[in-house]
Amino acid sequence: MTEVRVLTTGEAAKFCGVNFRTIIRWIERGKLKAYKLPGRGDHRIRVEDFVVFLQENDLPIPDEFLPATRSVLIVEDNREMASAIGRVLLREGFTVEVAHDGFAAGAQLAASKPAIMTLDLKMPGLDGYGVLEYVRNHEDYKNLKILVVSADTEEGLAKAQSAGADAILRKPFQNEELLQAVEALMPS
Repeated sequence: MTEVRVLTTGEAAKFCGVNFRTIIRWIERGKLKAYKLPGRGDHRIRVEDFVVFLQENDLPIPDEFLPATRSVLIVEDNREMASAIGRVLLREGFTVEVAHDGFAAGAQLAASKPAIMTLDLKMPGLDGYGVLEYVRNHEDYKNLKILVVSADTEEGLAKAQSAGADAILRKPFQNEELLQAVEALMPS
C-alpha cells in the first residue's frame, strides 16, 4: 500500500507564500482540489493535486515535490572513459550528460540539474577539486550527489572526500561497481 502524502492548508500556504485563508478560498472556489476531514472539517490537500495546482498557475514547485530524476552528469576529460561510463548508465535507464572539463560542468549543472555527478579529479583547467568547491559552495546544488571516479592517490581521494564528495570509486572499476555506487546515491 502506497502512502498518500497530504498537506494542511497552513503547509500549502507556506509553500505558496500566502495566508492559509487564501488557500481555503482557493479550495472553496474550486481552484485547488482538497477534501474535508470528518468532524472539524479541516481541509487536506493531496501533494499530487497541489503540484497540479502549482503547474496550472505557473507557480514554482518545491524541490521536494519534484519527481526524483535519474539523470547523471559525467565530468571526465578522457572521452573514452566518459563514453564507457555513459554506456553503462544509459543501459540501466539513466539520462546522461557529459562535460569534458570543469568549466563545462558548471554550465551543464545549471542546464540539466542532474541528481548525481560523476567527477574525475585530474582534468586540465578547473580540476575536480575546483568543481567540488564550486558545487559545495552553491545552495542551488545542495542536493546534488557527487561520485568521484578517479585513479588519484589515497591522499587525493581523501582530500576529495573531505571537500564534499559523497562517494569514491577508484579507477579501474567494474561496470557493476559503477552501477552500485550510482544507485546508492540516487535519491529515493
